[in-house]
Amino acid sequence: MTNVLKLAGVSKTFVMHMQGGVHLPVVTGVDFTVRKGECVVLAGRSGAGKSSILKMIFGTYRCDAGSIVVRQRDGAIDIAAAEPRQILALRRHTLGYVSQFLRAVPRVAAIDVVAEPLVITGVPRPQARQQAADLLCRLNIPDRLWPLPPATFSGGEQQRVNIARGFLSDLPLLLLDEPTASLDSCNAAVVIDLIAEKKRRGVAIVAIVHDDGVRAAIADTVIDVSRFTAAA
Repeated sequence: MTNVLKLAGVSKTFVMHMQGGVHLPVVTGVDFTVRKGECVVLAGRSGAGKSSILKMIFGTYRCDAGSIVVRQRDGAIDIAAAEPRQILALRRHTLGYVSQFLRAVPRVAAIDVVAEPLVITGVPRPQARQQAADLLCRLNIPDRLWPLPPATFSGGEQQRVNIARGFLSDLPLLLLDEPTASLDSCNAAVVIDLIAEKKRRGVAIVAIVHDDGVRAAIADTVIDVSRFTAAA
């Protein structure tokens, strides 16, 4: 199968400027690939660097060394060397990310928060809203809440809105940071089904999941990030 993502020799150190420039090594020599239709789960103790790796793939953090190559329809791009405009284009057309926390524009209706990724790619708003509605239904968000801003929702409801937004587009690569952490078993099962559907459509997935049952249900490959943890 085709590699969608390849990390080679990726390293990251944080510089604590408010503490005299102390260097805090995080990970070093990260190497792995993710193929079409494969879910790679990053495992390891808290603080091992799992979220930092996801954020380097998404371009939120810059790595200090190595390459992060994402294959697109029109070629490949190394996120480690990409310009900001290239990373923004990558997020729009190739790379999705479901974080642990919803960051939505205040006072925007939940259904429009979910539909936005389709709207910005040119999908007509009524069509995007219908697809958003279908996904909100699957994730058990009552339709009476759809016109309300997600800031008024419970933590679990906000996370389900976040999941719906992240899963709405069929992007080739999807990053998941604890997508089921705030969910009950019923809604976690829905997310497991959504991940399986993405895999069948050839989406490559990198996930952080601490729940053993969810990890067993979604993972094709498990990578222990502790072997990449840098020594201080």
